[in-house]
Amino acid sequence: MNIIIKQLELIQRIDQLIRFKATGSAPELAIKLGISRTKLYRMIAIMKELNAPVVFDEALQSYVYNEEVGLAFGFYKKKRSENEIQQILC
Repeated sequence: MNIIIKQLELIQRIDQLIRFKATGSAPELAIKLGISRTKLYRMIAIMKELNAPVVFDEALQSYVYNEEVGLAFGFYKKKRSENEIQQILC
């Protein structure tokens, strides 16, 4: 289970650096994250499979999102609408 959590944390860290346009090149990003380039490429591929529009911007020398996206992992309490509560009670 820890492997999944560590991968999610790594994706969140990569996402944060992408949002700040502070990744640098792949070798630089791998060093910042303390991982191999192979693992970095694997994580970016996973992000793309999850529909992250990640691209490398040559001008900025950073990975960026080519459209605005959000990222959320984990569970949260969902506030039910009054209509949903009525449907449950009926």
